[in-house]
Amino acid sequence: MPKTISMLTTIKGSLLERFYPKGWNLKKIDACCQMTLDQLTAPKRPWHAHFKPIPVDSVSEMDRRMGDAIADQIESTRSANQQLAIILPVGPMGMYKTVVERLLASNTPCDHVTTFNMDEWSDAKGNTMPGDQPGGFEHAMKHALFTPLLHLTVPPNQRNFATKTNLPTYSDKIAALRKKGARLVTVYGIGRVCHIAFWEPQLAGKFKTPAQWKKQTHRLGVALHPLTVEQNSLHSFMSRFTLIPCFANTIGPGLFLQSDFCIGGADGVYPDRGASWQSCSLCITLGHAPTPWLPSTFMPTMPGQLFFMKQLAGPLLPDAH
Repeated sequence: MPKTISMLTTIKGSLLERFYPKGWNLKKIDACCQMTLDQLTAPKRPWHAHFKPIPVDSVSEMDRRMGDAIADQIESTRSANQQLAIILPVGPMGMYKTVVERLLASNTPCDHVTTFNMDEWSDAKGNTMPGDQPGGFEHAMKHALFTPLLHLTVPPNQRNFATKTNLPTYSDKIAALRKKGARLVTVYGIGRVCHIAFWEPQLAGKFKTPAQWKKQTHRLGVALHPLTVEQNSLHSFMSRFTLIPCFANTIGPGLFLQSDFCIGGADGVYPDRGASWQSCSLCITLGHAPTPWLPSTFMPTMPGQLFFMKQLAGPLLPDAH
């Protein structure tokens, strides 16, 4: 029988040989892509006892359930007279509509909440765009969450954005809140190259040990992997990659791995096309052993929930569209 031709057998000498992060084991990644929904959700890997992957049938269901999970954290800490420090992403975004609806319906003030946006576009030196510029994460959060919450909203001085001057203060601010008994929650999406926030996989090569990697609280001006730029061009910029900065400021594992609870989401499917951009990323996150070269593989080691579209599960088989 002739030898099967695939990327794994033809990568040597190709441009892709230097394209993927050097710490990636492509055979292990490919094996994750063969896993079925039942295999991906079976609690047989080194997961936290209180981590739960939750498949859903539609994007609207995922938006609702993620939004409910966030609102639960805000309402429960309010009822317990406890401060809440919450790390928030810009994406998935549909969840914020549910958060707003829930909090307005329950008339829950958010003056006990301090928010920390996990990342922001930047240049190589960490300088970010103005907060009111469309496409920026501060602008997106104001329109999706803070303004619609009306009189119940998070006070402006308790909203933190990942600017060059403010991001380095996150760690101390969160530590001070936790000394007062605050609960730390991280909400996240999974990147094309399995980043959390914009903590890219190639950053693993800058640290001698996983322990050193885990201590990093933030980084200014991270060089984004080309697949990250392409991912964001597809779902945030109508494929217009010329608008996307090549760098970003981001929190690091030294913050998100300290969370009391994590709420994740993966909705990267095109149902009418039978296609997706996030299937491989999800399969790796749930199927691969934790490694700094694939940051999202640490999320199942944390207490929390990961909501994802059922269509993202494997086995991932070739099919022309």
